[in-house]
Amino acid sequence: MGTTDRFSPADVQRILGLTGKQLDQWDRLRLVSPRNDLGTPWYDFRDLIGLRTVKQLIESGVSANRLKRTVAALRDKLSQVQVPLAELRVLSDGKDVIVEREGARLEPLSGQFVLNFETRELDEQVRVMAEPSADEWFARALQYEADGATRAQAVEAYDHVLRLDSQRLDALINCGTLYYGDRSLEKAAECFRRVLALDSENALAHFNLGSVLEDMGDFEGSRQHLRQAVQLLPDYCDAHYNLAFVCEKLGAFTEAREHWQAYVDLDPAGPWCNYARQRLATGKAAKSAVITRS
Repeated sequence: MGTTDRFSPADVQRILGLTGKQLDQWDRLRLVSPRNDLGTPWYDFRDLIGLRTVKQLIESGVSANRLKRTVAALRDKLSQVQVPLAELRVLSDGKDVIVEREGARLEPLSGQFVLNFETRELDEQVRVMAEPSADEWFARALQYEADGATRAQAVEAYDHVLRLDSQRLDALINCGTLYYGDRSLEKAAECFRRVLALDSENALAHFNLGSVLEDMGDFEGSRQHLRQAVQLLPDYCDAHYNLAFVCEKLGAFTEAREHWQAYVDLDPAGPWCNYARQRLATGKAAKSAVITRS
């Protein structure tokens, strides 16, 4: 949880164990109020600290109205402190509130410095939200992918997955697929190579890397990975199709015909089947722009 994160009222209630009624009351008392963007209320990290302090002071016996007067006095006496409850060290003996700043203790309502005041520090820690798990980040990434306008957030979510689990193959493949769709070919290739470094027999990664390398103009590299894909999965019809196309670019027409025929045999009603038949008959073809996701 960072200092620039935003938290909804529901998040705050869950983190600090508060109720919506308490948040509303403390807002009315001007203890801690939410920010507002286009009608959507939110709190930042300093607000969480302030709300935690309010909760602890009230639980220790300080009334809400007394706390309101204390905060107002602090704002008046320490104008350079923007958020008193978050920026100052707040102490209490169960009745009065004492603020400690730079080693000195001040009773806000009287403005007097306090010596030898028996206080107990409010030491309860903020119950911060746990970092989402790799599975939760992966689910978020899939949701972002469902909306074409949030593809960048999907990539970021996959990055979170991989920071938590660097060997998460499905995240690497899906992230590489997004990069490929955005024509970030080097990044896409890197993702698929990372998969193969972890699982050299991953047919999907061989197929995807072969497709990326073809677009990058590395036809021989593409052929090697597509060959691996069909060797690992002989019924991988899309890999046969792309391999046939690459072989023709390399002038390997006999090998190309073998894979055109394999595609037709494996997927006789597929979307590229008629074209493959034409290619077998005429020697002309168009590449299927297929990158497969996890």
